[in-house]
Amino acid sequence: MSRRLLTLGLPLLALGLLAAGCGRRETPAEAGIRTQTLLVGNAAEPGDLDPQTAAVLNDQIIQIALGEGLTALDEQSTVPVPAAAERWEVSADGLTWTFHLRAGLRWSNGEPLTAGDFLASWRRILNPRFASEGAWYFFPVRDAEAYSAGRIADPATVGLAAPDDRTVVVTLARPTPFLPALASLPAWFPINPRVVAAFDGLERRGSAWTRPGNHVGNGPFRLKEWTPNARIVVEKNPYHWEAASNRLREIVFFPIENPDVEERNFRAGQLHVTFNLPVSRIASWREQHAARLRLDPQQQANFLRFNVTHPALADARVRRALSQAIDRDTLSRTVLQGSRPPAHALTPPGTGGYTARAAVGVDFAAARQLLADAGYPAGRGFPALELQCRTDELSPRLAEALQASWQRELGIRILITPVEQKTWVQNQQSLNYAVTLAAWTADYPDPLTYLGLFASDSSYNWTGWKNPGYDRLLEEAALTLDPAARYEVFQRAESLLLAEAPVAPVFVGAQTYLIHPAVKGWLPAPLVFRRFQHVSLVAP
Repeated sequence: MSRRLLTLGLPLLALGLLAAGCGRRETPAEAGIRTQTLLVGNAAEPGDLDPQTAAVLNDQIIQIALGEGLTALDEQSTVPVPAAAERWEVSADGLTWTFHLRAGLRWSNGEPLTAGDFLASWRRILNPRFASEGAWYFFPVRDAEAYSAGRIADPATVGLAAPDDRTVVVTLARPTPFLPALASLPAWFPINPRVVAAFDGLERRGSAWTRPGNHVGNGPFRLKEWTPNARIVVEKNPYHWEAASNRLREIVFFPIENPDVEERNFRAGQLHVTFNLPVSRIASWREQHAARLRLDPQQQANFLRFNVTHPALADARVRRALSQAIDRDTLSRTVLQGSRPPAHALTPPGTGGYTARAAVGVDFAAARQLLADAGYPAGRGFPALELQCRTDELSPRLAEALQASWQRELGIRILITPVEQKTWVQNQQSLNYAVTLAAWTADYPDPLTYLGLFASDSSYNWTGWKNPGYDRLLEEAALTLDPAARYEVFQRAESLLLAEAPVAPVFVGAQTYLIHPAVKGWLPAPLVFRRFQHVSLVAP
């Protein structure tokens, strides 16, 4: 991987040589400052660049450069701000939202972008033949869920309308106060229906429309190059409404899964921003180069998923035993080197002003009793259990700590299976695992972004767990207009989730990374989504 990264600098090296031929060579990072080319680590190769099939954060980070919704999220406050829509209003009953598009919007190929394009895009993601996991982001819309499930055949019945080229009207089945935040997500991005149709991609995944030379988006950048497992290059989109203030010429995203490699590349001048930093390196960077170290708070839940269809995990007492035998405080202090706080509930504290009252603590004695009550005293008769984790720097260490704790305290034998990110996601989607380390970064600042994952009909409920009582609580919350009363319903739902334990919270995420002092406008972003057109490179 590092050898591939070095190729980025080859055409630039000659420019960095002194006339006499004996000067220091210009690093790619230095050349990037001169040319306004931002070099960013992005952790993993994207599965696709279709915003309507995105399932993981790494893909969405690139898609946010290539596309744009009606709204965007302000990095620091997470408040929705105007994007493709210049303004919006909502009816008194909270059911009808009207968005007014900016004048003169264009696609990256210069074509006019209209409200009808948004409408065609949303009907695509809801089309049951397209079968997008992201369709659920539209389920607050009237009849969207029924159409997506195939219970309604006519998409015109869905509460989405474009009465003219600059107006989009969204009619909801129930009040959704966070709809402007939803409208900022890649799932809500428009796709150019004419371009996608030309590549037979309106109902088919993986078509060639997302490749360089074919891709057309409406974001601040457009796709220039995609070399698999090496780099993705995006260039400034001259047709974007913020093009005049966008100072970056290009962004290069590198899929570097190993944070140790990424850190070495940063030190060698190959990157301006890393995606991650090995926890073992935090102390040295804090002592020697504190100005280049960033530890930003993040709205991210890191937890264990249990496959409740696995015979050994069908009993909630077993799952609760595993959860209560996790010493989260010690994991945070040792394995995570204090970089990420322990999590005792699924929803990170302060999500949209909500903090769960229900909590899971460490109680080894109670865990052993639960396991005995389930028929496995001291772990006798319990089968060896596979624990799946990503092949990154941190996950195997966490897995080893969990393995040791469960074997020591519960007498359970654990087998660790590291897998690359694509396999990790696919295995969860197909329930091809027993226990897996998992994470979810908030899409929008509301507890539903976490609690809604485990509804029976959620496309991201990769546990096999279905609980009608939990579903009823989420439905009750959806029908509750008073914000405080709505959060009280979520308190009951989270308490039920922790008691049934299809998941076990482990720690709250943080963005721990390195950044070059030349990078300006790179603000802390709790939801990670970043408007790259507001970033620039200024020589120190």
